[in-house]
Amino acid sequence: MNPDDICSKIVAQIPDAQIKLIDLTGTQDHWEAHIVSAAFEGKNHLERHRMVFACLTEELKGPIHALSLQLSTP
Repeated sequence: MNPDDICSKIVAQIPDAQIKLIDLTGTQDHWEAHIVSAAFEGKNHLERHRMVFACLTEELKGPIHALSLQLSTP
């Protein structure tokens, strides 16, 4: 899946997200995402992950096979 499409999906629901994507395999289906957002403030590890997974629900059913997340606040 195209990295710009992934970023667009995330920013649509987490507007202040600063995103750095790394294609782990060169096939655009295994990603590592580093995301910084004030929206993660006060959220625990699991809540933060759920926020991002909710942005990519359909994509995680197919085009994205693996997604590693590093999530933090500014």
